[in-house]
Amino acid sequence: MSDDYELLDSGDGLKLERFGPVTLVRPCARALWHPRLPPAAWEGATATFDRHDGNRWHNRGALPESWNVAVEGLRFRLSSTDFGHLGIFPEQRLIWRRLHEALRPPTGGARRPEILNLFAYSGGATLAAARAGAAVCHLDASKGMVQWARDNAALNGLQDAPVRWIVEDVGRFLEREISRGRRYQGIILDPPSFGRGRRGEVFKVEQDLLPTLERCARLLGGEPLFVALSAHSPECTPAVLGALLETVLPAGHISWGELVLEGREDVTPLPVSAYAWWQATARSP
Repeated sequence: MSDDYELLDSGDGLKLERFGPVTLVRPCARALWHPRLPPAAWEGATATFDRHDGNRWHNRGALPESWNVAVEGLRFRLSSTDFGHLGIFPEQRLIWRRLHEALRPPTGGARRPEILNLFAYSGGATLAAARAGAAVCHLDASKGMVQWARDNAALNGLQDAPVRWIVEDVGRFLEREISRGRRYQGIILDPPSFGRGRRGEVFKVEQDLLPTLERCARLLGGEPLFVALSAHSPECTPAVLGALLETVLPAGHISWGELVLEGREDVTPLPVSAYAWWQATARSP
């Protein structure tokens, strides 16, 4: 399987990455070691982004307005944003693989599983779940990000897949779904450290993640399959995320770990976020 993403090097609080024909240098606080490649390799990057004096790109004009990449068999439209993001978090590849395994086509004509993807960004998990045959509810508070995700769905030939595209605050939406008696067999969430809803609602991970998970637990039903939780916030370590799932969900099997950026065998993997995965049985996905 071809893959257009590659971690080339990291160190001194930075990461050097390749996204198809584009190479970028961006900040990464967890890269506490020294780079392995010589300075010339870093200086040859297409563009760099830093936060030394606010958010700032250098040589942004060398970047295409947008370009497409394939990662883990999924296609994404990338574009530089003012916050240094591109429209993809490649470390989520592990989650996408687990979704593929957890949503393997059932035998005996079983009903299509209903999956809820919260804080869904540009749709990587939505695409992975839809490709595996699930019906997905994709929710993000940003209208622009939901449209970006829809564009990615079309890029993958999934424009007609059973996906509900919702622009709404997570808390408001979950309360409505609970009152409607809606049930989902799988829930995915990758909350930000801080975010704002469509009407200015504030989300802070340290105070709002637990209530959000409690609402999610009330929406699980119909032979639930999994809950996939990931987070970039420093306080959200793998063990913390696992403990949160253990607190709010029924008895099941919980695993956790780090999501990492990877390159070739001689490149040091770079941990950038944490995840925890709950499933109703002990079968490893």
